[in-house]
Amino acid sequence: MKILLTTTSFQDTPGAHHDLLKQTGWEIITARGPLNEADTLALVGEVDGYICGDDAITRKVLEKARPKLKVLSKYGIGVDKIDVKSCTEFGIPLLFTPGVNHTTVAEHTFLLLLSLEKNLLYHTDSTRSGGWKRKTGHELLDKTIGIVGLGRIGKEVAIRAKAFGMKVIGFDVYWDEKFANEHGVKRAATLDEIFAASDYLSLHTNLTPETRDMINTKSIAKMKKGVVILNCARGEIVHTSDMVEALKSGQVGGYGTDVLDQEPPPADHPLLKLPNVVCTPHVASRTYESVVRQATCAVKNLILAMNGEKPIAQVNPEVPVKKVS
Repeated sequence: MKILLTTTSFQDTPGAHHDLLKQTGWEIITARGPLNEADTLALVGEVDGYICGDDAITRKVLEKARPKLKVLSKYGIGVDKIDVKSCTEFGIPLLFTPGVNHTTVAEHTFLLLLSLEKNLLYHTDSTRSGGWKRKTGHELLDKTIGIVGLGRIGKEVAIRAKAFGMKVIGFDVYWDEKFANEHGVKRAATLDEIFAASDYLSLHTNLTPETRDMINTKSIAKMKKGVVILNCARGEIVHTSDMVEALKSGQVGGYGTDVLDQEPPPADHPLLKLPNVVCTPHVASRTYESVVRQATCAVKNLILAMNGEKPIAQVNPEVPVKKVS
């Protein structure tokens, strides 16, 4: 049995997930993802199982992968790089790992926010170069943070925001009234309402046709001048050139992001050189604790499905899992 493993954080982080995978006795083929379509195509066709990260798993890839590929186990929760419809059509169970990284991503959201509001990079760059330059920052206390997407991660952001003494407003189609009442989260009836109210806007929604380019010139114009936008979701939710213009004009005061529309980005990516941008390389979920949880869940999912047993979580549960002999 051959298994393709491409997620780098799985490979680079020690932990019990390595032993769990090794104990299967399967042959493990590794590559350094995220892979583009051409690189993914070159590796599939002879593998029975696949633990993937953010590789481009298109219909073309799946057509080559079948009928050999029996199970696709996503390390993480975002499946926007995977052709889910084709997986279902071809009878390939697509597994994922919900509930494993919400704490880590919420913490990273505040890393980005505090870095911007306390001018962290400016100050560390100054002292590292032998200087002592100082800029006045801002408190988080009494500021309003708007959270778009109040799922597991969004809820953890709300809890931490309240600890900072912030006012929290949220927008989600699937509203958790009990959580909102318990933690003092005000519900925004529309996106326009949350855009207008927020000093800080934190994005925690899936990438869908409806959310792609949600943050653009038109929506930014509805926000407070100087708003700080945080993105630990997907880079494509933000229209890059519109964000660049808003950052240059001051309509957006700062952009803290862990994701970009191109990953890894070209050296001349327009967001990377702006002084009011803090960008990290898609590492919001990369802590030892979170990686072990995600990786262990991804391996367990794969083992269960390959043995014809119900996995922990499946994107397309209508596709039956069958024991692979």
